[in-house]
Amino acid sequence: MTDREPLARIADALERIAPPPPRPADATAHPAYLWHGEALVAARAFTPLPLDLLQGLEAQKGALHDNLERLARGVAAQDALLWGARGTGKSALVKSIVGALQGEGADIALVEATGRLDTLPALFAAIAPVERAFAVFIDDLGFDGIGEARALRSLLEGGAEARPVNARLIVTANRRHLVPRDIAEQESAINPRDSIDDQLALADRFGLSLGFHAIDQNQYLAIVEGYASRYGLDFDPVEAIGWATRRGSRSGRVAWQYVVDLAGRSGKAL
Repeated sequence: MTDREPLARIADALERIAPPPPRPADATAHPAYLWHGEALVAARAFTPLPLDLLQGLEAQKGALHDNLERLARGVAAQDALLWGARGTGKSALVKSIVGALQGEGADIALVEATGRLDTLPALFAAIAPVERAFAVFIDDLGFDGIGEARALRSLLEGGAEARPVNARLIVTANRRHLVPRDIAEQESAINPRDSIDDQLALADRFGLSLGFHAIDQNQYLAIVEGYASRYGLDFDPVEAIGWATRRGSRSGRVAWQYVVDLAGRSGKAL
């Protein structure tokens, strides 16, 4: 018996007990998908908030809706960067607009990509031949190294493995310049010109850039009122303000969390 035979048997046994790779979902059949790096998986439930519940975002709504509507029609559309403060509605807006377009009869699907950036070319290869539009959604983007930023820039700028015409990247981030300062400073010590180019050119590759900013107390209460009215809930503005104060911020996310708590205390489901 050779030394390789026991290792080969072990490898064969591990292969037999390993779960098979997921079967790709039908790319024409579902409103939303997940991409973890191997295959399209149908989202179990896609229930975005109604678009009219997102208060104080009229300019962002209009710009992103128009852009994704063009994508759905098969005409020129932009990759989009949604940047700004946490909890201000960036992710909710992306999902709500895709849902609204589907309600209007547009053939567009959301693909939430959670796999590594270097798996995106495989995703693009899978959806390129499909006669359908895809909003490839990368939520809360962050980088562990400068190489990942350059990989994304390559995808955006139309290289050999750029996204196909029926897909556009929709990215959310907490900062406009996507490369974290500490990584940029490390790179700057080696090559300052490349560091500046990486920070600025990456954001510049998005044809549509939408800023989301912290809201004031009146806007916060308007968001709470919109949610409460939709679900038939009575609320106390003082209590709603206290909820936000204890969490240290006013945002659409905090407003929704308050309404969830209010509904639970009222014995209602959302």
